[in-house]
Amino acid sequence: MITKKEIQNTYKIIQKVYLEDDIPWVIGYSGGKDSTATLQLVWLALKELPLEQRKHKVIHVISTDTLVESPVIAKWVENSLGFIERESERQDMPFVKHRLTPQVNDTFWVNLLGRGYPYPRVTMRWCTDRLKIKPSNKFVHDVVSAYGEAILLLGTRKAESAHRAQNMDYYEKKRVRDYLSPNGSIQNELVFSPLENWSDDDVWYFLLQYKNPWGYSNKDLMSLYRGASADAECPIVMSADTPSCGKSRFGCWMCTMVEKDKSMEAMIMNDSQKEWMMPLLEFRNEIGDAERDRDRRDFRKIKGNVFLYNGRLVHGPYKKEVREHWLRRLLEIQKQINVEGPEEFKDLKLITEAELNKIRQIWLEEKHEFQDTLPGIYEEVTGEKLNLEYHYGSAYGNEEWKLLERVCKDNYPEEELAFELSYRLVDIENRFSTLQKRKGIYNSLENEITKCYFKNEKDATEFALHRVKRKKDMGVSYNQKAESIEGLTDTGDSGGA
Repeated sequence: MITKKEIQNTYKIIQKVYLEDDIPWVIGYSGGKDSTATLQLVWLALKELPLEQRKHKVIHVISTDTLVESPVIAKWVENSLGFIERESERQDMPFVKHRLTPQVNDTFWVNLLGRGYPYPRVTMRWCTDRLKIKPSNKFVHDVVSAYGEAILLLGTRKAESAHRAQNMDYYEKKRVRDYLSPNGSIQNELVFSPLENWSDDDVWYFLLQYKNPWGYSNKDLMSLYRGASADAECPIVMSADTPSCGKSRFGCWMCTMVEKDKSMEAMIMNDSQKEWMMPLLEFRNEIGDAERDRDRRDFRKIKGNVFLYNGRLVHGPYKKEVREHWLRRLLEIQKQINVEGPEEFKDLKLITEAELNKIRQIWLEEKHEFQDTLPGIYEEVTGEKLNLEYHYGSAYGNEEWKLLERVCKDNYPEEELAFELSYRLVDIENRFSTLQKRKGIYNSLENEITKCYFKNEKDATEFALHRVKRKKDMGVSYNQKAESIEGLTDTGDSGGA
């Protein structure tokens, strides 16, 4: 167990590193126990300094909101940042808070519902970089550009995992200054980890024995962790045999990187006042249903090509009807929480208007779905009209869509892609019809014809197998896994979207 003397020594280290240069600090704050302990350590250490030294340089407190954070945790962080901002000003502290969000083009819903990306999984983890890493890195890059350097303070600890310990040890050996490790991904950025040698128990001891300096309850934080533990236990650690209260993980409510969201399940199970979150859990489980996922996706990849593995196609983006269904369900759940949930969540937005407009633009421009269903879905569910930011000028709409669909099915029932090919070509012709110079139209039309080249999935599979066989017979390089009957099946997505 960490001692008061060790904590005081950590204060001195923080004060030393803080005062020895003018390089601005950036503290990553998620509202969890480790980032809270890091910020609290820095706050209490600097509080001991004289005022003129205490405000030696600015400390940026950055919190990245992925826009799919657990609503309870997101509200906790939002309120906490408000306390940090007020108390920093009142106590003459150098902290400035920043709430970061991903670019609208990178958000979870824009990629899942807009582009139809398969839900994130081990073989296709497209979410972390877009939602968390890029916003933080952009902020740090901006600080480095303005000041030449930056020092990033993180609550990372070697005790978290063997991999984390190995990684921290690796960069520790590359230190050119005491306590500051280089960042492997950003130049001119150093990393300071005051908790690097702390255990879970050390973190909780510090948080419960030292009052939170910005006035937010650390006991309430423990209650959050207790509520997110399956056994609802989060004891005060009195010996090495006592289980620690640090294994719960808070993150995106839509996270499909784990088979089950045990934290959200525990929150609902342990607290009847959080039953309003059940629709979120059910929706997350519906989207993350691996057994059903293959049938919900197009047999072609997002660019229209096919990818063969173990003798069958690796499916690509979600189909139009699936994306529309999920958008409707998301809006219905949002409305349900606004009406039936706690008062503090009556204005909760599970998806923003900016995201809705971007999704609509993708459906119209990239997928050529000129039926333009999104505004209608929004109005049907919410009873309100969506504030449309993207202008879509087309002579065609829902009636033309249904007519074209009926004609294609009546005349070419065996050609599954005939309707898609038709509406893509019609939309491209319509777009080019308003231009004086129609340069590029033939390439655009040819590209869409190529995407819809196949009759159906069986035809595409036979085509892909025949192509592999030809390469094999001719003695040229080919994808040996394409015709293999061993190895993994298509429950993952090694071929991407």
